[in-house]
Amino acid sequence: MARSNNHLVIMAGGVGSRFWPMSTTEHPKQFIDVLGTGRTMIQMAFDRFDGVVEAKNMWVVTNKCYRDQVHEQLPEIPESHILCEPCRRNTAPCIAYVSWRIKDEDPKANIVVAPSDHLVVDIAEFKRVVASCLDFTSGTDAIVTLGMKATRPETGYGYIQADLSLASPRNREIFRVDQFHEKPKREVAETYLKEKNFWNAGIFIWSAATIVNAFRVYQPNIAKIFDRIRPMLGTPDEQRIIDEVYPQCENISVDYAIMEKAEEIFVCPSDFGWSDLGTWGSLLLQTPKDIYGNAVIGQNVQLYDSHNCIVHTLEEKRVVIEGLDGYIVAENDDTLLICKLSEEQRIRQFSEEL
Repeated sequence: MARSNNHLVIMAGGVGSRFWPMSTTEHPKQFIDVLGTGRTMIQMAFDRFDGVVEAKNMWVVTNKCYRDQVHEQLPEIPESHILCEPCRRNTAPCIAYVSWRIKDEDPKANIVVAPSDHLVVDIAEFKRVVASCLDFTSGTDAIVTLGMKATRPETGYGYIQADLSLASPRNREIFRVDQFHEKPKREVAETYLKEKNFWNAGIFIWSAATIVNAFRVYQPNIAKIFDRIRPMLGTPDEQRIIDEVYPQCENISVDYAIMEKAEEIFVCPSDFGWSDLGTWGSLLLQTPKDIYGNAVIGQNVQLYDSHNCIVHTLEEKRVVIEGLDGYIVAENDDTLLICKLSEEQRIRQFSEEL
């Protein structure tokens, strides 16, 4: 049974440019059925909190231009809980905005913040871990982040170093964080893997009072903006004042703004089959493959003498591929991408040039 003070924040403002042409600025990946399951990424994010957070306590922070897509795909979430950023300012202002709103509505709120476009395989274990962490933060002034068991020297993730010799007496699965590490070079990532550091999944759990206080201590400029406009939050004037003041917020991630500065930071090491699905390569890793290592999302695809490819074609066209090894083949509307997986970092450049 979901506790009545539990709240969920889904961050859904990204443009997903590395998944072009499937993901576009007008229709980014969080609103797409990336895995061919019949549910979009943001709908899957909503689904996995069923039983942990009541729908009336769920919030989405997104860009103004995606508001209608959020409402259409998640009609269960109150319209007043879809908060619209007028511009992109990274995760710290996004989290500050929604935290001030939630604290006004529910001073005893306990919050989990999660991205809209990640993959979780073991939903039951995910729910267990999140519920356990919410119980922990409801009785402390701790900030908890979920640490994923690292399985490879990934250079695209941040890492968390923790002292696993001493668990919290309140929860034996939670440990104090020693240090956060930003996305490393390959050789450094290999060292982190050997040292059993965790991937930083960007899933945070805290009470509303704790995070608002953390902003006041460590990011006073951002806090002053939201303290000043607080009387207008939750009123018909909210969007107008947000449009006015939001661009004044520093463009900074919550990791730099709060996590690397605060004292009471903890990690809950977790293993529920997680991926941020940030690239075509990560989608290939997480999708069932044939005996030749090919992953196909789409109905009318035939492969001949091809290996280690990711094919995403949800249109009705028949697709026949011969002789490719290690390629991305992706179609969306009037665009077809054929690109070596080893060169996928150039996809953002392709999308910008077109």
